[in-house]
Amino acid sequence: MKETPLSNCERDFLLKAIQEKKRLDGRQTYDYRKLKIMFGTDFGCCFVELGKTRVMAQVSCELVAPKENRPNEGIMFFNIELSPMASPAFEQGRQSELSVKLNRQLERCLRNSKCIDLESLCVVSGEKVWQIRVDVHMLNHDGNLMDAASITAIASLCHFRRPDVGIQGDEVTVYSPDERDPIPLSIYHMPISVSFAFFQQGTYLLVDPCEREERVMDGLLMIAMNKHREICSIQSSGGIMLLKEQVMRCSKIASVKVSEITKLIMKALENDKTARKAGGKCGFAESMPQERITALKKDETAVEMTDVTERANDIVLNAEVPPQTSQSLLVPLPGMGQVGKDLQNSWGIEEYYQDEEEAFNSDEDKQTMMEVGEKQKVHEDVVEISDSEEDEVVILQPEATDRAHKKTSSSSHLKEPAKSKKRHRK
Repeated sequence: MKETPLSNCERDFLLKAIQEKKRLDGRQTYDYRKLKIMFGTDFGCCFVELGKTRVMAQVSCELVAPKENRPNEGIMFFNIELSPMASPAFEQGRQSELSVKLNRQLERCLRNSKCIDLESLCVVSGEKVWQIRVDVHMLNHDGNLMDAASITAIASLCHFRRPDVGIQGDEVTVYSPDERDPIPLSIYHMPISVSFAFFQQGTYLLVDPCEREERVMDGLLMIAMNKHREICSIQSSGGIMLLKEQVMRCSKIASVKVSEITKLIMKALENDKTARKAGGKCGFAESMPQERITALKKDETAVEMTDVTERANDIVLNAEVPPQTSQSLLVPLPGMGQVGKDLQNSWGIEEYYQDEEEAFNSDEDKQTMMEVGEKQKVHEDVVEISDSEEDEVVILQPEATDRAHKKTSSSSHLKEPAKSKKRHRK
């Protein structure tokens, strides 16, 4: 899955803010985000939060055969996992360019700098040595993954303890932590990476860029250094040309940041050590209870129930009278209805009926009704059929009335000539 691209408005806004020496999270140009270091219940488990970037590392070891060209040295192996949980741009089960890049930089920072005595990991020369494996998992991606990974890896290596080993002849015995105390790794120094983001071809510089700042940057410079101001590795990416003064300036800033981060790591290790000696838990281990089910479990608490009725009666007696509320909502605006008993209707229907009654009682309507009444008297035999008031009135003339009318008219015509004949005879 590809990353969601930034719009032109967002890009211009970020670049304009960087020009004015302002950042989205309110930091200054050379400020680091808030760093939090915690350790788990097992040795070698470390959890680091750098702002919203979260990384977890776990160190493990096993006995393997050494390399042929270095039979007296142990082996150190790094593995970085970019899971889709950290960012939707990461794909599971597939190594991306970013994961390969981070893995190589971590190897240069820790393994190539000889920060760990690999010869102390040898058990039997040419036969068995300890292989140290550092698994780094990205839990949330909010920029500057390299710095967070280097801090997590070196802190987990300092916290790790390998099992003690006994050799009797050709037999190698690995003792459990109950039999013998595990042995820490021999670490010479603690290299830590510091990243610098450049904008507008090196004109502007930011320390510890976040994820949105990384999208609009032109180049990135990573310097791995220890507290003795010794540069362990340095790498530039992005295709920008940096001056000598810019690199020296970044190295001075990195020396200050590395010394501060080293103090935080040492303080976290001391707190964890004192908590383990006291039998308690420190840091991340507090939320990781072992072999206990804490869900759906609740301690019982004693509740005093002696004077409950008396207190309830006092509360009822001393309570204030609730305010009287209307039964319904009164909306006096025209066109709005009122719901409830004994309330005036405001839909405008009564006004409509009143207008009809006034129109009906007018003189013109009286004359029209008189004419309609006379017509009804004349046409008493007329049958009116109407389904509704809106339909047209259909008037039907019955056949019986027509026939009777014709007979009366014909008989009157026949009688008149007979009378005239009688008069002539006289």
